[in-house]
Amino acid sequence: MSNRRFPFTEGDPILSNSQTLPRADRMGGRAWGVLLVLCGAIFLEGIDVAMLNVALPSIRAELGLSTATLSGVVSAYVLGYGGFMLLGGRAADLYGRRRMFVGWLVVFLVFSGLGGFATEGWMLLLARFVTGVAAAFMTPAGLSIITTSFEEGPKRNKALLFYAGTGAGGFSLGLVIGGLLARIDWRWVFFTPVILSAVILLAALWLIKEPARDERGPRRLDFAGAVTVTMAMLLIAYAVVRLEHPGQGWGWTVASFAGGVAALMAFVSVERRSPAPLVRLGILKSGPLVRANVSALLFAGSFFGFQFLVTLYLQELRGWSTLETSLALLAVGIDAILAPTLTPRLVARFGNTRLIFGGFVLAAVSYALFLPLGMDWTYAAMFPSMIILGLGFALAYGPLTIVATDGIAEDEQGLAGGLLYTAFQFGAALGLSAVTAVNVAALGAGGSPEAALGGYRAALVVPLVMAVLAAIIIASGRQRVSAKEARLASEEAIPAS
Repeated sequence: MSNRRFPFTEGDPILSNSQTLPRADRMGGRAWGVLLVLCGAIFLEGIDVAMLNVALPSIRAELGLSTATLSGVVSAYVLGYGGFMLLGGRAADLYGRRRMFVGWLVVFLVFSGLGGFATEGWMLLLARFVTGVAAAFMTPAGLSIITTSFEEGPKRNKALLFYAGTGAGGFSLGLVIGGLLARIDWRWVFFTPVILSAVILLAALWLIKEPARDERGPRRLDFAGAVTVTMAMLLIAYAVVRLEHPGQGWGWTVASFAGGVAALMAFVSVERRSPAPLVRLGILKSGPLVRANVSALLFAGSFFGFQFLVTLYLQELRGWSTLETSLALLAVGIDAILAPTLTPRLVARFGNTRLIFGGFVLAAVSYALFLPLGMDWTYAAMFPSMIILGLGFALAYGPLTIVATDGIAEDEQGLAGGLLYTAFQFGAALGLSAVTAVNVAALGAGGSPEAALGGYRAALVVPLVMAVLAAIIIASGRQRVSAKEARLASEEAIPAS
């Protein structure tokens, strides 16, 4: 394998004074520098989302936003992120990963800052939508830089697990940091990412280099495919978001879903005829990739749905402050420590699939332990769920990233990253919508604390079901692999007999 294709390979003089490395998974200084820059970007994306979530009450109080507008501040980001993720991932493959990463990081920086100067609801909506679009281009570009810079194997696995742990840590720490900043001034929730973005941008310009283009020449964007898939993703994302508000009627929701499906069918038709498709449909024939993405969607839905319900329970029913709630959820952030330290060793010993399955099972156990939620539960009663969920996340999140990108051609790594993060984003939106719909239905017209508690208990079944389904999907893949291995072993044994 040449160093031109994988810059950070064993014996690369850029990374070490020696010509060889004593360990296959050891990385040199420049490799660590590039990895830390990319980890900073995914940390930025996680912390940005988490800080905004806990600052929403403060934003509503100062700007006088309606409930619909306040919800739209979150939904606008989801629409931009989910709607443009596939296009963003493929754009990284076609036009240069460094170019996409750096360029859209600038956009992220600018519009995050503009959100901090907002004086009207529409300004926040615009800022969050464009910030979501920027993240949709920046995130898969960053992931594909890792998967094309580190050779497949222990070194890439180590980089991806470190990357995944940093992203999860950003979300966990963002809850606490957002709570602290919101008590000072909610505008700092928008200004803080600007400072972090500027530091990452300067480091990226210095450390990340665009690899030499291949000899196939410039590639043209499949314009019809780009339009139809973006339209499909936007409509489906909008329909999923509307599920959170059943009281607004089902007309627009059903119409959005129907329009999204129609646009998706048109996209498939375009891609089948296109000489240079935006998404090569054959990539979806990879069983591990499909199982990883579907289970990632369910896992993200279960996690974000659970976190949302716990936040409502602690703040609205128990009267805990934003900061107290953030600290209560901080135990889940243990995955930020375990993912880059313990998980690589477990992957080397047990493999990715077993770890993912174990992580999903732990998540299901965590949600099940929270089902008998009480009116006066102490934090000691909640802590087992929090710490077990953190362990489950540490086992599953990084290996999912590895499985979703393993065996994919180098010129489609951006697309693979786009598919994975689209699954995560739609899963998060679907989980939030599902738990909200069940909670509202179970609550009915009751306004008592007991009725609210009953609504939370009913909605907590949703994350449990999603985690169990995710575990079943991953287990089915493991069974298929085992059956294939057994068949090959029997075929090899026939001539010997």
